[in-house]
Amino acid sequence: MYIKKDEELKMMTRLLKDILMIVAGTLLYALALTFLAIPNNLADGGLPGLSIILHYAFGWSPGIVNFILASIILLIGYRVLPRRTIFLTAITAPLISFFIYITEGRAESLGDPLVSAIFAGFFIGIGAGLIFRTGSSMGGTSVIARMFNHNLGWDLTRTNFVLDAAVVSSGLFIIGPLHTMYTIVSLFVGKKATDLIIEGLDTRKAVSVISAYAPEITDEVVLQMKTSATVFEGYGGYLKENADMAYIIINKYQIMKLKRIINSVDDKAFVVIHDVRDVFGGSFSWPKKS
Repeated sequence: MYIKKDEELKMMTRLLKDILMIVAGTLLYALALTFLAIPNNLADGGLPGLSIILHYAFGWSPGIVNFILASIILLIGYRVLPRRTIFLTAITAPLISFFIYITEGRAESLGDPLVSAIFAGFFIGIGAGLIFRTGSSMGGTSVIARMFNHNLGWDLTRTNFVLDAAVVSSGLFIIGPLHTMYTIVSLFVGKKATDLIIEGLDTRKAVSVISAYAPEITDEVVLQMKTSATVFEGYGGYLKENADMAYIIINKYQIMKLKRIINSVDDKAFVVIHDVRDVFGGSFSWPKKS
């Protein structure tokens, strides 16, 4: 009984945190559009971008248009979304529209579209990252892409990209090629900012060490760095000899220390370092359950 109540409390706490994060993300997203993008004749991808382009073409309120379009798409495509995502998206889409509506027309152009595009993309990306971290969606092109994937088997990522590209490309006829290119700069910056929020600043590095002393290297890594390491048996294709490989995951700030450890054990070791997107399990914590 107490275990069930404890789990329910954790779920409610998690949901409350997600809702607060959605509110912060949607507000930041909307302000970036109404204070930086729209006053400087910039657009965006997805439904907000389409709403902005319709605003430029016909003078329609982007907040109201975004709400209408998002509601229609969500009602049509709710069957292809997980239940929790539907609930969170039903909060996210109206909030974005509401914040756009109450802040539109309240800012003047900065006079520099490029700077505006960079900072608009940065804040849009952070806002989107906060939203995506909760498991929610914008309720726009991502839902349409899911519908095509569910009904026709189309690739999800490519379909979403094509839909966003179509929205941005339509701006050529409304805001012209120059401001469309500024919009593309904004989208690029936004993608990087979103990745930063989702993946975090503490990126991990995977280090492969091919050496006859691989077990000794892993022993030193475990002793000095307090992290785990794995040894694989291998075979060298060039020398035609057996060669073990140590595989180690560390954060980027530990690279220099690891290099010194490897060099102290075997200065002829062959080392490859590459980025990894996500790590959990072993000596790394698992992500918290939703």
